Amino acid sequence: MEKRRLGRTGHESTIVTFGAAALRSVSQELSDVAVEQMLAAGVNHVDIAPAYGQALERLKPWLPKIRERVFLGCKTETRIYTEAWADIRDGMQRLGAAEYDLFQLHGLTTMAELDAALMKGGAIDALVEMRAQGLTKWLGITGHGPYIPKVQLEALKRFDFDTIMFPVCAAMYKNPEYREDATALLEYASARDVGIQTLKMVMWGGYGT
Repeated sequence: MEKRRLGRTGHESTIVTFGAAALRSVSQELSDVAVEQMLAAGVNHVDIAPAYGQALERLKPWLPKIRERVFLGCKTETRIYTEAWADIRDGMQRLGAAEYDLFQLHGLTTMAELDAALMKGGAIDALVEMRAQGLTKWLGITGHGPYIPKVQLEALKRFDFDTIMFPVCAAMYKNPEYREDATALLEYASARDVGIQTLKMVMWGGYGT
């Protein structure tokens, strides 16, 4: 499978990431089949989160076998320092992970959410401490919705995130404002060697959640 450098992380990630949200409500048997197919296809980048139902538990038996083969990204939906740390510890325990390659603020969709996450005592403080403690190498931000390119561009101006993740699909690019905002975000991120991840690539319509 084709690989591309994920910005300043230097990792040569496959162009398809294994979104472990697919494991949120399936059996271990079906999860095993999915992971085996992922490995057979050569996918080397895994995205997971505590909010993804039973995904952490489903991937846990596999982690010792695949950890050296995959770039492991996780994230938190919380916005407050104490809640973020609770989410981090819960996720690591449920997955059996000693550390991540990438940890992200997840699902920031509005400027108000960005303000909350980046303020003193916000979730960003927990992520910075994670990195200082060697629990993650890189920090990122993800989001969904019609305003996310503007929100992420502002986020990059306030904090030196290593990666971004946002929706790119034909249905959304029909909106000229979204397309213009996304282009501005991509140009800003590329100039700073920020790793760019996209989602909703094959979505039929709407912005998703």
